[in-house]
Amino acid sequence: MKRISTHVLDVNLGKPAVGVPVHLEKREVPGHWHPLHSARTDRDGRCAQMLPTDDLPPGIYRLVFDTANYFDELGVHALHPVVEVTFDVREGESHFHIPLLLSANGYTTYRGT
Repeated sequence: MKRISTHVLDVNLGKPAVGVPVHLEKREVPGHWHPLHSARTDRDGRCAQMLPTDDLPPGIYRLVFDTANYFDELGVHALHPVVEVTFDVREGESHFHIPLLLSANGYTTYRGT
């Protein structure tokens, strides 16, 4: 099964970031993004499957995290209201797990397993 998933951890609180709106988009041409799927992180801070179908064609994709919404609900002013993680899917690749380690003043991401 082909998959794009994510996991958001709030490093200030030391726990999963629950309810973060996440959007998956695919670049059609430079400067134009096509929305594919939207979700909110679950109680474990996860979106287990962001692909709307079992098709993952090569191309440039991005996950867009609405961090302002998350931090507003906590009553915290955040430096980055949106975090965009752009990544390249090559022919034959089938699974991408993109974790986001989040705080009010910064973030880190990497390709997980």
